[in-house]
Amino acid sequence: MPALRTQLRSSKASVNARKAVISRISIVGEEIQDLADCKIHYPLSEHERKTFKTRDGKRVTPHQWAVYDFTRTIPCGRVTTYKDICVALGQGSPRSVGSALRNNPFAPFVPCHRIIASNLYIGGFFGEWGTGVNARGGQKNTGVQCNRKMEMLEQEGVVFSVDGYLVDGSLLWVGRG
Repeated sequence: MPALRTQLRSSKASVNARKAVISRISIVGEEIQDLADCKIHYPLSEHERKTFKTRDGKRVTPHQWAVYDFTRTIPCGRVTTYKDICVALGQGSPRSVGSALRNNPFAPFVPCHRIIASNLYIGGFFGEWGTGVNARGGQKNTGVQCNRKMEMLEQEGVVFSVDGYLVDGSLLWVGRG
C-alpha cells in the first residue's frame, strides 16, 4: 500500500477525525497509486458503443456513456459527488448517476470509487450504501463494499473519517462537462 499524505488543518473536530483515520492507515511506500491506470478496452467510437454489450448481454445507454466519460476525467486523489456529475452533464439525477455507476462494466478504468454523496459521506459502492451502523440496503448490505471503496480511495490519498465522511474537503473536485 502506498504512502498516504494528509494535510492537517487545526480544528478540534477535524483533528480528532484525522487521528481516528490515521490510526487505521499503514504507510509503506512513497507513491500514491492510481487505480484507474489499467488496461481495459473502453469503446470510444459511436459504432463500438452501439454494438457494445456488458457481460450480462445488456447495452449501455447514452446516459450511462455520458456518466462513464465524465467519471474518467476525475483526477487521482480527488473525489466528486453524484449531484456534481448531474450538474456537469446537464442531465439525470444523482440516483441515475448512482445506478449507472453500480452497473459500471469498466471499473476501475472508469473510477466509480471516486464518487461520494453531496454531504461528503462515502456513499455507495457495488450496490451497498454506507459502512457499519450507517449501512443501508437491508440484510444484503454488510458495509464491506463501502469499506473497500474507502480503502481504494485511501490508496489514492483520499482519507475518510471512521464514520465515513471525507476528512479534507479540498479534495472535492468539481469538473464541468
